[in-house]
Amino acid sequence: MRRTNYSYQPLPQNPGPSRLNQDSLEEENERAAAELQQKIGALKSLTIDIGNEVRYQDKLVRGIDDDMDRTGGFLGTTMTRVIRLGKHGGTKHMCYMFLFVLFVFFLLYVVIKLK
Repeated sequence: MRRTNYSYQPLPQNPGPSRLNQDSLEEENERAAAELQQKIGALKSLTIDIGNEVRYQDKLVRGIDDDMDRTGGFLGTTMTRVIRLGKHGGTKHMCYMFLFVLFVFFLLYVVIKLK
């Protein structure tokens, strides 16, 4: 069965934003994109600076590590010599070493007090 009195009427369409409104939205988007690009550039510069600082600090830490290794080896050799001297040198050498240590401490005390 057909309806003969039915007439089709499309829904009223919402008129889109005017051209002026679209232009202002595009300008706002371009401004936001430019600001974002500036912020990205600043972040890139900052990360490059952080990377350079990390490499510099790593170089310093490796240098300190090498210095500590050398100092540890020197101290180990010195301690071995002191122990050997203590075992085979007798009391005469130990007395001289004790007097020398006292003299160094006294000298340091005087230098610190005079400052």
